[in-house]
Amino acid sequence: MKKFIRKLRTKIRAALMRVKLELMMCTLGFLTFNRRALCGNKGEGYIDTAVKILIAVVLGALLLAGLYLLFGDVVMPTLTERIRGMFDYAG
Repeated sequence: MKKFIRKLRTKIRAALMRVKLELMMCTLGFLTFNRRALCGNKGEGYIDTAVKILIAVVLGALLLAGLYLLFGDVVMPTLTERIRGMFDYAG
């Protein structure tokens, strides 16, 4: 009976140690992930962000200039002629 109780106690302790170890590993992995995410020095820097913003501004300006030229030379004169044609009662 004593051997049975000792074996049972040993198995219970081993199972508890495994559970404790798994919990510690889970917690350690979570803390490591958080530390890596918050303190990591990989990723974007100031220069990368500045270049992206500069590219976006230049492309936006080019797009706006192209639309201004398109509306100024092509669309607006045609639109003006059509409006005058709609309100021309003489003919």
